[in-house]
Amino acid sequence: MSAHRLGGKAALITGAGAGIGAAAAALFCQEGAAVLLVDADADALERTRQTIVQALPDARVLCVEANVADEAAAHAAVQRCTGKLGGLDVLVNNAAMRNYTAAADATPAEWQAMVAVNLVGMSNYCAAALPALRQSGAGSVVNVSSCYAVTGRKGMALYDATKAAQLAYTRSLAFEEAVHGVRANAVCPGSTLTDFHVGRALGKGKSVEQLKTERKDTSLIGRWASPEEIAWPIVWLASGEASFITGTTLMVDGGLHIM
Repeated sequence: MSAHRLGGKAALITGAGAGIGAAAAALFCQEGAAVLLVDADADALERTRQTIVQALPDARVLCVEANVADEAAAHAAVQRCTGKLGGLDVLVNNAAMRNYTAAADATPAEWQAMVAVNLVGMSNYCAAALPALRQSGAGSVVNVSSCYAVTGRKGMALYDATKAAQLAYTRSLAFEEAVHGVRANAVCPGSTLTDFHVGRALGKGKSVEQLKTERKDTSLIGRWASPEEIAWPIVWLASGEASFITGTTLMVDGGLHIM
């Protein structure tokens, strides 16, 4: 792999307080990018920032506490990025919320809350970022969807429906923005051992070691992914190495989609 494949670029990553977003932020900085991190959890953002600067003292990292459903906050975050980091070349829409209500029981309020974050939130940041991404001349949007956008399961209809919608949005965005030099792609992670899953397991009295044994049937590889294993494909799609790729859905699920 080439070193500093994102050198000279500025990136904005939502949902960067933990998990895939935090891993992507660290790798973006490692690859030479200046990064603005967005998350609704200020403490989590600061932990991500501290982890990065401890490993990379010269990293340029800014934080913005915001709910992605807030349209005004999206524009403010982009303005801070362009003002403090000199532009915006890459947008990673990673922020998401979950809901475990069965389809038959979901209320309109639950649907609206899910769509506000997972779909409208993504749209907010795309709309706010596109003028700067067009000006970049080689802008890249990477939307983090889910393997369950293309396969089925029970109990996650609201989440999975919004993740499928993200793929349709990504394809339309690729069509619309190609003329402006902006690429748009989606990554579909499989089972990923993030802080979120660890926290839920511990809350149910499960150990991390026990948790690790529970996803052996959700990929051909037979294990959870690490957040970094999802973040590296995001880095690649954001980089010039993927300059002829747009409108693509990249399955990073250990083969779940063919099982």
